[in-house]
Amino acid sequence: MSERTSYAPGTPSWVDLGTPDTDAAAEFYAALLDWDVQESENPEQTGGYRQALLRGKSVAGIMPLMQEGQPPAWTTYISVANADVAAGKVGDAGGATIAEPMDVLEFGRMAVFADPTGAVFAVWQPGSHIGAELVNEPGAFDWSELTTRDTDAAKAFYGEVFGWTFQDTDMGGMSYISIHLGGAPIGGMVDVTGRVPDEVPAHWVTYFAVENTDASLAKIEELGGSKAFGPMDIQAGRLAVVADPAGAEFAIIELSAEALASAG
Repeated sequence: MSERTSYAPGTPSWVDLGTPDTDAAAEFYAALLDWDVQESENPEQTGGYRQALLRGKSVAGIMPLMQEGQPPAWTTYISVANADVAAGKVGDAGGATIAEPMDVLEFGRMAVFADPTGAVFAVWQPGSHIGAELVNEPGAFDWSELTTRDTDAAKAFYGEVFGWTFQDTDMGGMSYISIHLGGAPIGGMVDVTGRVPDEVPAHWVTYFAVENTDASLAKIEELGGSKAFGPMDIQAGRLAVVADPAGAEFAIIELSAEALASAG
């Protein structure tokens, strides 16, 4: 089922975008993914945070950049039972705290960290907001993938913090690491050593499902975005890595019949 009412702790559950122009971002993603981006409620309290809806269900967030020099980027949130306990585990495992655990009104409690390889991620302790209410369908968040140059360090860190396990798969000469929780795949990891410029830091990539990857690529360029990689066909479907007009990177994927069946 693509509708969700809860997430097991350790599962990616939400994504949001930090961008210099929330209005422009709202227009871009609404045109691309058919989102209804709600106006910010109580902007003094929420900092201008906006939620994107698909079929009336919450699927992602858009927010202004919080500090000077912050690059536009999508952030992956991992559901946890207790954000403060997660913060302790992150520190014990060698991660760094960017934003200490904090309450977000009645919606939940969050914190932002960097893993030992430099990739930024967040945790979400749900209150009234569980995370994305729709996943694995066109217009919705589908997958999170860590790109890093030290997969061994990343495995050790995330295994200790979230109890993840990992499976290496040969994909035509390239090793792909699937991330598992309780035996089920919840994300991926790839070693980008020598494959992307050295100045590009380790980071999490947000995937959104689309009806047609090639048509979406044309739409992205029409709307002022750009293509970074692809399209290419893999077992899960046809994917491409792209950037919005502000430069925030994300991926799109036209899911294969096999992937749709496994997603339920």
